[in-house]
Amino acid sequence: MTTEPITIDVISDVMCPWCLIGKRRLEQALASRPGTPIEVRWRPFQLDPTIPEDGMDRQEYLQNKFGGPDGAKEVYDRVRDAGAEEGIGFKFEDIKKSPNTVNAHRLIRWASSFDAQEKMVERLFNLYFIEGADLTDHTILLDAAEAAGMERDVVKQLLESDADKDSVREEIVMAGQMGVTGVPCFIVDQKYAVMGAQPADVIAGAIDKALEERGAEA
Repeated sequence: MTTEPITIDVISDVMCPWCLIGKRRLEQALASRPGTPIEVRWRPFQLDPTIPEDGMDRQEYLQNKFGGPDGAKEVYDRVRDAGAEEGIGFKFEDIKKSPNTVNAHRLIRWASSFDAQEKMVERLFNLYFIEGADLTDHTILLDAAEAAGMERDVVKQLLESDADKDSVREEIVMAGQMGVTGVPCFIVDQKYAVMGAQPADVIAGAIDKALEERGAEA
């Protein structure tokens, strides 16, 4: 068994419902490979970087993206069904604002220093899709950071500055240059890309392939 962990870089956006579904399927894949050392790293992506920093009215966003509530309902009904299969009770109707997610991605980036990325990502997904929270509200973001074990005062200072905004945007550009046009995208051991919220066994298969290749190299 390799001693160096298999890395899984998850390129995602916290306003993407398929990314939450993908997270659940990743969790199943990891659970199916107990004893395999795996390091999960969360990477930023923006479904819509044109959203203003203070967010956009949800109904205006749905009108722009889907042509209105009816078009959105057709899309989200499929997402809701897929989410239900993974135990996710999406509450799209409670979302009042579509956020620009750069600040959320900054929190996720900083959470890595506290070994709290998974907690941070999970909390942000739940805030948005289950509680209908405004992810542009600094108080909500600070509460989430504190709940994940981060130092609130430190995060507050960082959040009120431009710290790492350029780095987050550069990562997003890099993902596009790598050919990532939609999320989630799971990059296993920096070699194998699993595009979309694929079933757990597909993600597990990529992990196995990476392990086999390492064994062959050894």
